[in-house]
Amino acid sequence: MLKGLLAISGQRGLFKMVSQAKNSIIVESLLDGKRIPAYATSRISALEDISIYTEEEDVKLSDVFRAIYAKENGGKAIDVKSSGNELKKYFEEVLPSYDKDRVYVSDIKKVLTWYNLLVENDLLDPNAPDEDPEEEKESAE
Repeated sequence: MLKGLLAISGQRGLFKMVSQAKNSIIVESLLDGKRIPAYATSRISALEDISIYTEEEDVKLSDVFRAIYAKENGGKAIDVKSSGNELKKYFEEVLPSYDKDRVYVSDIKKVLTWYNLLVENDLLDPNAPDEDPEEEKESAE
């Protein structure tokens, strides 16, 4: 579902990996479509590797996105400029067991911003598997 989508520290928005260069990867911004190199010195996070803290076990970001997608019927989430209390209340409706001590309003804003960006770019398919079936076969061998 989130394969190839990246967050780069210090850069706005999300990026799609386009290709690899000798000492960097080439990424394309989902905000403006510009391609830039991302170097190993940048803090790059693959969205598929991100989880949200809960009271039980961590929940994958893709599962959180699916919950928001279901709540909004595929539409956009609450405006990230809403008050901190409104954002917390909204996030609690989506993920009731999220860890209120370790998940900050800034984290909620980031998740909702990413979700809205993916919806705008029609890149969110809640029915898509988290992993490619080919990869699952390879890891099973």
